[in-house]
Amino acid sequence: MNINISSIHFNADEKLEKLIEDKIKKLTLFSDSIISADVFLRLESSQTLENKVTEIKLEMQGNALFAKKQSNSFEKSTDSTIEALRRQINKQRTKNDRKKNKNNAKNIL
Repeated sequence: MNINISSIHFNADEKLEKLIEDKIKKLTLFSDSIISADVFLRLESSQTLENKVTEIKLEMQGNALFAKKQSNSFEKSTDSTIEALRRQINKQRTKNDRKKNKNNAKNIL
């Protein structure tokens, strides 16, 4: 899997990038059809403390998933984004399983 991390308006340290890579690699436990991940870390120019934004786009076989979360730290926003993607992967897998079961039932009849 290819993982591209881009930080906008700041320079991300290696520790943060390693943390993000590890968390994205764990998503392969839920789906082996992940081809690549594009991660965008951005500092929003707002007056609030919750100005750290993580956006992740997962390229999958036949599909693309996207999630964006904002928090007061990149670690928290990354965790929230990964969790949102995990839910999307599970939802997609359930939907695909239902289609397969429905098609198998038609073939049996």
